[in-house]
Amino acid sequence: MKGSRLVHAVFATAISVSLLAPVLARQGTGRGTKMDPNAKTATIEGAVRDLACPVQNPAGTATNLDLKCTLDCVRHGSPIIILTRDGFIYFPISADMPDSSQRAKMMPFVGKYVQATGAVFDRKGTRAIAITQIKELKNVHLDSTKTD
Repeated sequence: MKGSRLVHAVFATAISVSLLAPVLARQGTGRGTKMDPNAKTATIEGAVRDLACPVQNPAGTATNLDLKCTLDCVRHGSPIIILTRDGFIYFPISADMPDSSQRAKMMPFVGKYVQATGAVFDRKGTRAIAITQIKELKNVHLDSTKTD
């Protein structure tokens, strides 16, 4: 009888491990869900800046910003966003899950007017873009002397 219980325990353990192995393997790779394959690609234009100023002060626009304040806010951790001329805010996100920070990629563009292309998402008014291409538009005049 003892041998039979041992065989059953070993067998049950082997089945449990074989059923859990794929789940554990997926968790170990660091991969989560994938981006929606039907996500629309779009090109947006706007100022790369901090989130706080344009949210708290409607006078801050895509072409009117206090550059020193914007840089100070970003350096202190304010989220980086792209503010379009029509007032929409886009959060830069990665195309991977789990999401990875886009901060280092966006820092060179803070205080500049850009054209960004990528998959765009809109969920109840919150917009995000998984940027695949970004470039500064130097022909757009920014008034960066006014205070937000």
